[in-house]
Order: sequence, then C-alpha cells, then structure tokens
Amino acid sequence: MDNQTRSEISRRKAIEAALTILTRDGVGGLTFDSLSRESGISKGGLLHQFGTRHGVLCALLDYQRQQFEQIARDYLQKEGSTKAEPILAAQIAIFQEAIKQPYSVARASLAALIESPALVEDMKTSDEAVMQAVKDGAADPDLSLLRYFAASGIAFHALLGMSTLSESARKRLFDRLLDEKSWEVRTLPRKRRSARSAG
Repeated sequence: MDNQTRSEISRRKAIEAALTILTRDGVGGLTFDSLSRESGISKGGLLHQFGTRHGVLCALLDYQRQQFEQIARDYLQKEGSTKAEPILAAQIAIFQEAIKQPYSVARASLAALIESPALVEDMKTSDEAVMQAVKDGAADPDLSLLRYFAASGIAFHALLGMSTLSESARKRLFDRLLDEKSWEVRTLPRKRRSARSAG
C-alpha cells in the first residue's frame, strides 16, 4: 500500500471517529486527544493530517459536501426522471438521509457553526446556488422554497435532539414533502360577486 492510500485511509478513519465524537459528546468533546483515542491514530499523526482543530472541521465539512452530493446523484439517478422538480426532491432526500445516518455528516455543519461561524460562509454560497436551482425549476418558487426549508427544519431539529417526532412521523412528513401531487399549484375559480353585494 502506497503512502497516499495509507494517508487517505487514515483521514477517512479520523473523520468517521470525529463524527462519532460529535454525535456522542458534542463539539466540545472534539479534541486531538479524544480523536486519537477514538480513531486509534496517534496525536502526532492527526496533527500532521489536519494541523489544527479548524483543519478537522474543514475536513468534516468537505466530507459532508461529498456525502450530500453523492446522495443527490443517487437520488436523481433513481427518481429524478419521475419528478417535475428533481433538484428540490434531491435536496429533500438529502435532509431525510442526514437524519437516518447514525453518525450524521450534517453534524459537521452544526460543529462548524458553533466552533467557527466563518467556516459556514462557503456553505452559504453553495446553498444559494442550490436555492436558485430549486427556484429555477419551480412552477411556484415560493412554495418550492417552503418545502425545502420545511425539510431542512425537520432535519436540523432532529439533529439537535430537539424533535419530539417519532421516526414514523418524520418519514410521513418527508414522504409528503416529496409527493409533488400534494403540492401542485392550484388556481381556484373566482367567486362571482352577487348582485346584492355589488350594490
């Protein structure tokens, strides 16, 4: 095994250990000592790999981005052709999947927000691009954004441990958010004013 492959395996192991720590102990528990214990990688090896705690968070955010992009690609390949708004549907699927993961990569965003809000600035740029793509593909952009933010709200509420919804209730809500027929833009015929109310 060459050095690059060994380095990538160590990096992946460290990132998975960091996600375990974030889930179990929160961002305050993420130290090089705890990361070394959890991953089995020496503290010196981790410092060489990431440099600083900030470097660990950057690596986590990059890993999260890659994971979310893969979820979107998989969803679009499987379901995209059946959806009128495939980009929106893929984003909702990402939020749904983020909750299902035992050591959710979405915790990387929460950790970065707490530890170093400046790290989240890059995420805002990519989120703006996603929201623009959602709006561009929508018959009713406001309704599509409401669905997007409903899905993100359910996900982050659950990831923060604040949700009282059962797993089945969350699944039902995500299914409803993904069901485009439930969200079709309907125009109701205007009621005619009666002669009595006109006078």
